[in-house]
Amino acid sequence: MAAARLLAAARLLADAPGLLAAAAAVGLALAVHALVPVLPAMTLAVLLGLLAANLPGVGAWTAGAGRPGLDFAGKHLMRGGIVVLGLKVSLVDVLGLGWQALLLITGVVLAAFAGTYAISRLFRLPPRVSLLIATGFSICGASAIGAMAAVRRIRQPETVLPVALVTLCGTLAIGVLPLLVQPLGLSPEVFGAWAGASVHDVGQVVATAQTAGASALAVAVVVKLTRVILLAPMVAAAGLHHRRSADDVAALPPVVPLFVVGFVALAALRSTGWLPLPVLDAAAVLQDLLLGMALFGLGSAVRVGALLHTGARALLAALASWLLIAVLGLAAAALMFPAR
Repeated sequence: MAAARLLAAARLLADAPGLLAAAAAVGLALAVHALVPVLPAMTLAVLLGLLAANLPGVGAWTAGAGRPGLDFAGKHLMRGGIVVLGLKVSLVDVLGLGWQALLLITGVVLAAFAGTYAISRLFRLPPRVSLLIATGFSICGASAIGAMAAVRRIRQPETVLPVALVTLCGTLAIGVLPLLVQPLGLSPEVFGAWAGASVHDVGQVVATAQTAGASALAVAVVVKLTRVILLAPMVAAAGLHHRRSADDVAALPPVVPLFVVGFVALAALRSTGWLPLPVLDAAAVLQDLLLGMALFGLGSAVRVGALLHTGARALLAALASWLLIAVLGLAAAALMFPAR
């Protein structure tokens, strides 16, 4: 018992510097987001991580003394954030879209997943990296990447490039999609559905859709959370496929990781309507803290020089996938809210 306590204390001391830095970075990201709402806090957290990894002096610290805590955040706090994300999902709101909209959104997710995976393989990216990129682009960004990596036992370093790409393309959507509202003659509802169906992270969806007003934002959030719900069945399907193709089933993780079960349980709890608004607000703050620290940790592992050297094909694949999902999402949005 004493030895276990000493080991835990030593681990805490090793993790503390990185965790404190990640918490401070999230605080800064949230402060900037409060001043400039168009900049999502989670995107800022990744960018701060990238900055920390590539500044002289600080970069050496993120690769050395800060690395244990940053790795802990990237893995374990990400899973905690996914669990709390369930409290944002109300099945009542999702079902309110109607079965035709639900089928369209599901079709977009499946087509985006298959198309992005095919594009990534066409650009000769490794199968596991292609799988993570397809998951992040089609469902809910970095959270989905973390869930898929867990069920397929993909090492954390292999998640760094997919997270960087999904953050980059989601940020691109914030700037590009609002510019197309007038040329395409989109109504607020169609634009909101387009943002919800094609932008990756929840925060990025909010930042994109709010430019067209409250009605666009309301539609965007519900459509986006419908995509988020599909995280659980997609991860379960990947887990089943992995088990069927593996030689040693006993050594594999469960079909659905415990944190995904927690996500589903909290989504079910949210759907009951029992939770008061202060609890949901506190959960939203906790989710931002957990996911923000995780994303800072992942961003701090990206070396821009190495990314430019090895990631050119990945960047082209991501941009092609982003264009595919934008087209699919726009088509679905137009069908959900046909012109009158």
